[in-house]
Amino acid sequence: MKSEAEPAFDPKVFLAKADGGRTVSKYQRNDTIFTQGDPADSVFYIQRGKAKVTVSSAQGKEAVVAILGPDEFCGEGCLAGQPRRMATATAMTDCELMRVEKTAMIRVLHDEPAFSEMFVAHLLARTIRVEEDLVDQLFNSSEKRLARALLLLANFGKEGKPEPIIAKVSQETLAEMIGTTRSRVSHFMNKFRELGFIEYNGTLKVHSSLLSVVLHDQPQIRRDDEET
Repeated sequence: MKSEAEPAFDPKVFLAKADGGRTVSKYQRNDTIFTQGDPADSVFYIQRGKAKVTVSSAQGKEAVVAILGPDEFCGEGCLAGQPRRMATATAMTDCELMRVEKTAMIRVLHDEPAFSEMFVAHLLARTIRVEEDLVDQLFNSSEKRLARALLLLANFGKEGKPEPIIAKVSQETLAEMIGTTRSRVSHFMNKFRELGFIEYNGTLKVHSSLLSVVLHDQPQIRRDDEET
């Protein structure tokens, strides 16, 4: 039992200090954080910046499976017994990440309920996101999938105020996120800009009006004559 004089455990403080199996590293845009096939021996906590998680097939085809930002974890599959990384994580902006060794992560999960609660909340949020992504992929057109991806990148639907997309996300990356071609992404981006849903001015800004594209008849089963 903890002494009354001992300060309460703060997960944020734990994840901010490099000590006892924890190291803080900085990455520049496009730097690789870990690579698919690498030994899975640690969990990463994003303190600043954005990162993308991609999976590549044996034929070289790549898909973006997650875009992660501050206060999110990646590489947690090692805790479930994955011996190798199942995906590649790459910095989309300048990033600062805390690397927590697997043994240190397991120890704090066992010893600190506050940290366990924070981590379980992250896992539940990730599971919900994956389910939403699957529904999006199965039932929505590529136009709606792109609109939803842009809104998520701009933090709509999350706590706090929505913000412009700071990361320079290429149309190729957006195509990989939603499972379509770059030409389709370009077509819809031009359409969204003409309708005033987004704007380019050094950075890509997303307006809340883009929600109308996602909310209209969503989710819907694609008609046979609807192009994706």
